[in-house]
Amino acid sequence: MITQRLQTLLKVAETKNYSKAAEELNLTQPAVSLHIKQLEQELETKIFRRTNHNVELTNEGAIVVKYATRLSNIYSNLKQSLLDNQFNIKRLTIGLTPSVESSIISRILAKYSLKKDNLHITIISDTIKNLYIKLKNFEIDVAMVDGKILDDHLKYILLDTDSLVLAVANNNPLSKKKIISIQDLKKEKLILRSEESGTTELFETQLHHIGESIQNFEVMMEIDNIAMIKDLVRNNYGVSILAKSTCLRDLEKNHFKSVSIENLSMVRELNIVYHRDFSHLDILSEIVSLYQNEKKQYEN
Repeated sequence: MITQRLQTLLKVAETKNYSKAAEELNLTQPAVSLHIKQLEQELETKIFRRTNHNVELTNEGAIVVKYATRLSNIYSNLKQSLLDNQFNIKRLTIGLTPSVESSIISRILAKYSLKKDNLHITIISDTIKNLYIKLKNFEIDVAMVDGKILDDHLKYILLDTDSLVLAVANNNPLSKKKIISIQDLKKEKLILRSEESGTTELFETQLHHIGESIQNFEVMMEIDNIAMIKDLVRNNYGVSILAKSTCLRDLEKNHFKSVSIENLSMVRELNIVYHRDFSHLDILSEIVSLYQNEKKQYEN
């Protein structure tokens, strides 16, 4: 169903070179050129433009590749689903943002998988922006994200509400307080997630609402790895803004303390996102129920 011309298109878009695409597809370069020419004639648009020894996508070409990618993924999913149906297997690819990955959800998914012999779960981790692209391109079935990007083609299940807290070492004087002021925070060395993370974005948005800027704070480091941030906080190299859900086990084991920040209401949703035609809503409902029960055990 997926024509060789579309396969050629995607390979040229990946390699940005007709010769490399031909080599990887075991085709001649004239054959690759012909496939692209036929697609351009069929779609009445220019897909690639030449740049020195390579090619790059035109604006119209980027649109063509976006939908060709979706078609290719849908076809791959179709073949896999037909194969799985023969053996009564359900397969689920779930994308998690780093904050969600570091929460108890990973343990929940593992527990759920153990209960279902015919269910195979694949987990990937990426930024919320990239997960939405993967979801729309049918590279993943479900995304579990901190926050929400509204899209009419997608549906949402609220998994939980979460708050951001200041994580501080047990021997940091701030650990003795339940709430601190912005001025207190300005005296500390901050270890933050990258600017692309939902955690940092929400923190900066709330600072803006009270007339502050991240530029007024001493940001010591930016790190994408949450486990590394926790380790640095635990050893009092700095303090960090983290989702409380990612700290539940650390707080339970007294690795460090969490403190609220005065005048900052940093609350957000944890959502399960899926396509409107997603057919395994029973699985999502059971995962939500298992999550809620597990969370109660941590809170009690």
